[in-house]
Amino acid sequence: MPWNPDVYNQFKNIRFKPFFDLAELITRETPMKAIDLGCGTGEQTAILTEKFPQAEFIGIDSSPEMLEKSKTLENDRLHFRMSTTEEMLTGDETWDLIFSNAALQWSDDHPQLFPKLISKLKTNGQIAIQMPYQPGNTLNKILTALAGEEPFKSYLQGWNRPSAVLTIDEYAQILFENGIEELNLFQKVYPIIAEDHDTLFNFISGSALIPYLERLDEEQQKEFTHEFKARIATSFPKLPAIYAFKRILLYGRKK
Repeated sequence: MPWNPDVYNQFKNIRFKPFFDLAELITRETPMKAIDLGCGTGEQTAILTEKFPQAEFIGIDSSPEMLEKSKTLENDRLHFRMSTTEEMLTGDETWDLIFSNAALQWSDDHPQLFPKLISKLKTNGQIAIQMPYQPGNTLNKILTALAGEEPFKSYLQGWNRPSAVLTIDEYAQILFENGIEELNLFQKVYPIIAEDHDTLFNFISGSALIPYLERLDEEQQKEFTHEFKARIATSFPKLPAIYAFKRILLYGRKK
């Protein structure tokens, strides 16, 4: 099941708030060779090139549907290519800025991933990363629990995707041990006010739900979706509901 930019962008305003908070942590320097990991449609990467006029950005993403939207944004300082973060790490390029907004939660084994990312920073380079704190977010917990119960466990052939996202204390330790200074790490709630339960379902359906549904046939998808919506309604009995969506923001500079 491919990513759908239109569904994802239904919550564009909500998804852009942490992006702007993350971008504000970055120090403007010249020149700056930068990469945006998991750039999606490229719209946010384009904003970064405007905010940092002396920087050259490459945005990478593994979704052709998302990257299709980026074609009109390219210019002399902004280019896009299809790649995963893991593929990028096998290359020889190093960067003055590694940026990633709401993408690295899709990568596994963060205790191994983050040192590799840091190794791709030039001396004095900056790293700025934002991820939803899935282990503490209600919709993600409902999703993981549901996939581990029958009949869905059998439908999914035992597959589930517990979040790879660590605690903020663990990220602080990893960054410190790998030579990152000027640390600025924090968790922030970006509340979603939902007038109905479909709003909450639609929010997660454009991201974390996708790999579950793509493993199910049409009838199984309907059954899974029906039960997921029922559990959302149980977890948020009062409407309008506030969903305290938690995100982790990480910033630092390499020695």
